[in-house]
Amino acid sequence: MSSFWERFATVILLTVVTGILLLALGATITFALYTAALLLMVIHYRRQLAILDKWLKGEKSSLPESSGQWGDVFARLARLVREQKHSHLQITSALERLRRATSAMPEGVVIMDEVDRIEWCNPVAEKHLGINCSLDTGQHITHLVRQTQFAQYLAARNYSEPLVIKQSRQKELTLSLQLVPYGDKQKLLLSRDVTRLEMIQTMRRDFIANVSHELRTPLTVIGGFLETLSDADESHPDPKTRKWALTLMTDQTKRMQRLVEDLLTLSRLEDTENLVREETVDVPQMLRGLYDEAQSLSAGRHLVILSLDTDAKLLGSADELRSAFSNLISNAIRYTPEGGMITLSWIIRNGQGVFSVQDSGIGIEPEHIPRLTERFYRVDRGRSRESGGTGLGLAIVKHVLTCHQANLDIVSEQGKGSCFSARFPAARLITDKIIEPASQNMSESKSPVRLPDASV
Repeated sequence: MSSFWERFATVILLTVVTGILLLALGATITFALYTAALLLMVIHYRRQLAILDKWLKGEKSSLPESSGQWGDVFARLARLVREQKHSHLQITSALERLRRATSAMPEGVVIMDEVDRIEWCNPVAEKHLGINCSLDTGQHITHLVRQTQFAQYLAARNYSEPLVIKQSRQKELTLSLQLVPYGDKQKLLLSRDVTRLEMIQTMRRDFIANVSHELRTPLTVIGGFLETLSDADESHPDPKTRKWALTLMTDQTKRMQRLVEDLLTLSRLEDTENLVREETVDVPQMLRGLYDEAQSLSAGRHLVILSLDTDAKLLGSADELRSAFSNLISNAIRYTPEGGMITLSWIIRNGQGVFSVQDSGIGIEPEHIPRLTERFYRVDRGRSRESGGTGLGLAIVKHVLTCHQANLDIVSEQGKGSCFSARFPAARLITDKIIEPASQNMSESKSPVRLPDASV
């Protein structure tokens, strides 16, 4: 029945009842009865409102029991509350999943309002920007990221390209920051750690510059001498000048050839499809050959000692290992003054095969050691070029050892010498027996200088 007909029927019923009461009881008694009825209705309604208020405040957990229209009202309210709780749980669950997903992102995420105040951030953003989500919520972003570049980027409102900055609190950290507007004038600040990418870009620029310089010098020498010889009077050549020029051109050509060969070797080693040949490498026999080459390269200027404490062999590429060992030995000879001592050793230590080249040379400052295996990195550029090195030797050593799951340890002390050790895992060792420590000294007997072991 519609509400209109309900109200109409109620009015008719009250009219009929009122007429009967007036005829039967009189006006005074009828008015008193109606007054009492209205008072009871007010009390009932007040009581029901109090119950509803307690239930809405949460003071009553269960749905109030009532009949009639109040029962219908309570039932509808209970249904609405259940629906609202269900919607709230769904939204909370979705928000929590979104926060967990955002927290797991490798990039930092900061949510900002229309006036650039922090509303929320994930743990990565806290690490990148040095902020605390629980403490810094509501703070203006520029109060925490205090860099002029970032403030200008924020004010310019041109967010098509990211901003790359050095983090002031962590000097070694380089960040890429980008703002993404969304919603009702809100913004997302995305931060990404591009330290490694920037380092690679720097190495690439340095590599190109170094290769250009290394090739330009010998080409300039060769070109200059060729021009001089071409302009010389063929009928009156100067034999000494011609021989001197040809000798220098030959040396510079060999220098370029060594550089190109080392670059090709590095390229081959860095090729992900290049697999290490699994062959048995007789390390003691190889080191005997390298010892003879070291003696020739030293030309009697150094005391070279070969110490073989094991006859263990290695599983790997003989050519690559020979190249790595040869680079370590030739470096020791180049940077050890005349009269110094160089010790080559092959030993099993803590289950690992260790090839070491120890010298009594000039040593290396600690700040240079972590960068020694970078391409073209030189502690003393002038001295390195004079010694005939290409600047790629230790880079080749590093890649060869990496391909063989080995590590390079460097220990050095200025004025006392250096020790370069290649440590091979037990899985690559082929061992029959351990022989007694012995030293082969083709010149004279002398104990090598020992440096403390350490890893870099």
